[in-house]
Amino acid sequence: MYPAYAKWIQSYRDLPLKLNQWNNVVRWEFKHPQPFLRTREFLWQEGHTAFATKAEADKEVLHILDLYARIYTELLAIPVIKGRKTEKEKFAGGDYTTTVEAFVSASGRAIQGATSHHLGQNFSKMFEITYEDPETQEKKHVFQNSWGITTRTIGVMIMIHADNKGLVLPPRVASIQVVIVPCGITVTLKEEEKLALMNACEELEDSLHKAEVRVYGDYRDNYSPGWKFNHWELKGVPVRVEIGPKDLKQNQFVAVRRDTGEKLTIKKSSGVTDLSNLLLQVHDNLLKKANEDLTSHTKITRDWKEFCHHLDNKNIILAPFCGNIPCEDKIKQDSAREESEPGSPAMGAKSLCIPFDQLEGIKSGTKCVHPECKEPAKFYTLFGRSY
Repeated sequence: MYPAYAKWIQSYRDLPLKLNQWNNVVRWEFKHPQPFLRTREFLWQEGHTAFATKAEADKEVLHILDLYARIYTELLAIPVIKGRKTEKEKFAGGDYTTTVEAFVSASGRAIQGATSHHLGQNFSKMFEITYEDPETQEKKHVFQNSWGITTRTIGVMIMIHADNKGLVLPPRVASIQVVIVPCGITVTLKEEEKLALMNACEELEDSLHKAEVRVYGDYRDNYSPGWKFNHWELKGVPVRVEIGPKDLKQNQFVAVRRDTGEKLTIKKSSGVTDLSNLLLQVHDNLLKKANEDLTSHTKITRDWKEFCHHLDNKNIILAPFCGNIPCEDKIKQDSAREESEPGSPAMGAKSLCIPFDQLEGIKSGTKCVHPECKEPAKFYTLFGRSY
């Protein structure tokens, strides 16, 4: 698309130029595909922007990264670490790359969540994307950014929140947030009682719809309530509502949380408000649990033996690093187990990012974590096995 940019951009009035698109990408060069996480074809969102000044472009890089971080934390209930990629791991055509990194505690591996790149003037010089400066009338090259996020987010969400019963969906992205299951309908139940029960279920469903809660009433009569419970647990619906004849008489119903399995008795009069609040609690609990996992599996060390020990115990490691590419290659090579395979838990540690939030400053005399490196450390870098 950059040849088109060269045609579209002529004057400073044409800037900034911002394009966003969704499209499918096919990549043939990789091995070991994994559903959602690394597939030969995937859907992604990508943006390409051009600015007159570097300051404007730099500002947008971080703004977009913040938006990506909010997708993970506010929608998917997944904590992420924001940072900058090392020179080895950055986008090859850019000046620098920023990233959000997530962590899957079950496998002890990190995963890149989304990236926002500052391309500098590398591509504008290559494709002659210039504008006329309004003050000097000189032709100047634009500063460019690119940024993207993919359907990999679905795989990250599944692996972080799911359990042995199936999916556990964060409420804000669940297509069904509440499912209503009528219970206690037996052959001995009077027809008028059955009708009253179904009316109560439908009334609650309508009330939740009006409150903009995504609700579904499962009124199928060819499946038992127990079968339906398992069915919706497998699908990860955040809250299940059970209403039986006894509940109807007491003007109440039972709500079951998917994330904890906790059963709550809720009064009919406050049902809509309580369920809406419960969905917020489910999101907060999922985020809290994932955050605790991330925190407990993030280790800080300056010692190489500790580095390898933490890595083999399914952790990610913050360690002082010199930033040199040959040293980074050595860290990955020497932290791998013997007979490791690409993509396996035995693979060596790679740099994930240089976190923006540096836990402590690099003290004078601090050496790089690799024992053979004699260079002083420049920053704490997050290392770990990665998808």
